[in-house]
Amino acid sequence: MKICAFDFDGTLTKKDTFVEFIRYVHGERKTITGFLLHLPLLLLMKLHLYSNQKAKQKVFSWFFRNMEIDRFNLLCKDFAHTNKQRLLRPAGIKRIRKALEEGDKVIIISASIDNWVCPFFDEFGDKIQIEGTQIEVKNGHLTGMFTTANCYGQEKVNRLKALYPQREDYYLTAFGDSRGDKELINYANKGYFKPFRD
Repeated sequence: MKICAFDFDGTLTKKDTFVEFIRYVHGERKTITGFLLHLPLLLLMKLHLYSNQKAKQKVFSWFFRNMEIDRFNLLCKDFAHTNKQRLLRPAGIKRIRKALEEGDKVIIISASIDNWVCPFFDEFGDKIQIEGTQIEVKNGHLTGMFTTANCYGQEKVNRLKALYPQREDYYLTAFGDSRGDKELINYANKGYFKPFRD
């Protein structure tokens, strides 16, 4: 069996969709305000002095806590469909199509939230598996918390192992573009760093 595992942000997209989605929903002014308020935490995160998961969750919570999940999902779908052509790298989508045509299993393993990653790949139906960061919902509203570990670094390998524990049973090709993909690329039989650039 052959598996192709793709990172999403920066690998299949031209920009980080976490920031782009916030800007799409809240506009430029509130986006800048929110990130400036969290700048000390984000700087500590960059220096590896503060958890990536905690920093991301705090930013996400500031922007989306208490939003109705139905509204959130509608915004996710609209964001993906509106920005698909602008954000996706054509060469990356072409590589996904090639993998599917050859009968490979395709998994997108992303630190971004499942809810807005999935609609980017509606055309493929259930042929693609999405493994991302998942959000908590209570009484129909977002709590601002995550229900899974942020799908970054070693967590990407953990997700793959949970799905396919028998490593000897498959040949893995991985595609990534950042520090958060290093472990996945190292785990693969064949890894590509910063592919699909125009």
